[in-house]
Amino acid sequence: MANLVEVTTQTEFDGYLSKAGQRLTVVHFQAAWAPQCGLMNDVMAELAKEHKHTTFIKLEAEAVPDVSENYDISSVPTFILFQAGAEVDRLDGAHAAELTKKVQKLAAAAGGGGSGEGGPAGQGSLDQRLKKLINAAPCMLFMKGSAQEPRCGFSKQIVALLKDRSIQFSSFDILSDEEVRQGLKIFSNWPTYPQLYANGELVGGLDIVKELAESGELENTCPRAVTLEHRLKSTINRSSVMLFMKGDKEEAKCGFSRQILAIINDTGVDYETFDILEDEEVRQGLKTFSNWPTYPQLYVKGELIGGLDIVKELKESGELEAALRGEC
Repeated sequence: MANLVEVTTQTEFDGYLSKAGQRLTVVHFQAAWAPQCGLMNDVMAELAKEHKHTTFIKLEAEAVPDVSENYDISSVPTFILFQAGAEVDRLDGAHAAELTKKVQKLAAAAGGGGSGEGGPAGQGSLDQRLKKLINAAPCMLFMKGSAQEPRCGFSKQIVALLKDRSIQFSSFDILSDEEVRQGLKIFSNWPTYPQLYANGELVGGLDIVKELAESGELENTCPRAVTLEHRLKSTINRSSVMLFMKGDKEEAKCGFSRQILAIINDTGVDYETFDILEDEEVRQGLKTFSNWPTYPQLYVKGELIGGLDIVKELKESGELEAALRGEC
């Protein structure tokens, strides 16, 4: 069966998801009028050759509005990745490298990575896969279950230790992949789980992590988490004039963003942009942080000016340039 298909109805779409089982399914919400969608279809075709156990679906967003509305599709191209019929990740925009990385990661977790000949992977390919998993994050925890739901007492204890010290980490559920579970014991010469890695090097299991925590060395071994509030403040203050929008200076991805770019460009004031389609955490967090529910959002010297309507009013009153310089 072909693993790259185009669907034109909700019934077809629902059918593919229901038949997928644990198989990874990647859906491209596209538009025929958007040239970037054509480019990403070429990327999809290459990924389909490499990941033969993954289903890739092309769907015309405007032709199947019920599906697009159900998954909050506001721009094209948008990619949603499903496993067991549930959305597990998404990507807004034409970002080939990021899509490739997401597909590789999820396909590997589902046991369907690569285009090899079937059957067990050779030791060389397994070692490569383990190295990729170990280096997937600066601090990587191999455990039973997930950080949200540990499935053994040792895993629960190590997660609590890391969270109590604001250690930023990613995790891999070794119960979901027997090949990784057995292979990592040999690869690292460490026979039990959980196993914690920092910057690609084995730190140890629960006992070692406890010792490091008691001695105060754990925080130096693993990177501390940056709070969302701190991250938002740092991003807002990246430039004296900061615009949060859909797209960037070169390519706005919604009409409101396109209009506000034109207005600001006419002033000749220097500014930077942040594409909220690239970062769902910032996209949602900034709405709450600033108590402003829509985009674009314009900030000057760390303070919110407002959205498109406010910027239009400032332009009409002749106050926009002074506002962008922080003079009013």
